[in-house]
This record gives sequence, C-alpha cells and structure tokens, in this order.
Amino acid sequence: MEDLYSLLVQYAILPITVVCFVVGRIIKCYIKKLPNQFIPYICAILGLILNLALNNFQFTFEVIATGIGSGLASTGGWEFIRNLPVVFKKKEQ
Repeated sequence: MEDLYSLLVQYAILPITVVCFVVGRIIKCYIKKLPNQFIPYICAILGLILNLALNNFQFTFEVIATGIGSGLASTGGWEFIRNLPVVFKKKEQ
C-alpha cells in the first residue's frame, strides 16, 4: 500500500486530477456520442496540458509523466470507486 501511495504522490497532482475527473464526468454525462473508451485519453491529454501550463511549458520527463499520471489517476480513481462494491460482494460469497 505504501508503494501505491508513494507512486501517486510522486506522479499525480491532486488539483489536476480533480479537474480531469470533473471534465471526464461532464464528458460522460453530456456528450453521449463520444464513446467512453476515449475519456481516459482525453483526461491524460488534459492533465498533460494543465501540468505543462503550471510549469511554464517546460518539457521534461517529470512534467510530462506527472501530467499524464494525474489525468489517468482521475479515471482510474473513478473505476476503483465504481468497482469497490463488486469486490466486497465477491468476498462475502
């Protein structure tokens, strides 16, 4: 568990993750013609752009990885929360 926490702290910025999460939910709820499989890609690109803007558009590996990681953490976090009841149901049976 500590490895996951240290990975998230190193490669995810919470404000960018929250913005990407909100944008992803808006896309999912209001743009019905866009397939859901494209939302993680959109969030990753949005996270990259936001992190580049926060770092004065310095193209370093850390900035790029942190931006993409923040965008993907938003969709991964949603999938984790969404599937959590399924995991607990399987353990009870």
